[in-house]
Amino acid sequence: MKSVQILLKEAQNIKSFVSIINKYPFDIDLRSGRYVVDAKSILGIFSLDLSKPITMEIYCDDCDQLINEIGEFIVK
Repeated sequence: MKSVQILLKEAQNIKSFVSIINKYPFDIDLRSGRYVVDAKSILGIFSLDLSKPITMEIYCDDCDQLINEIGEFIVK
């Protein structure tokens, strides 16, 4: 499992993010406080507090390609 912090500021960003995430077969969750949603669910993402960074948990050890694709959303 790998965790990274991401920031999704606009609705267009969320659409792009979900489009990228759905290409991968492994499970990915987004965690904001005590709430956890499936990263492949646009409605789930909109239920989170998007004003601050969100923790993305990737349930796969070989996820370097995914990390590269979502680089614009990762908080450095």
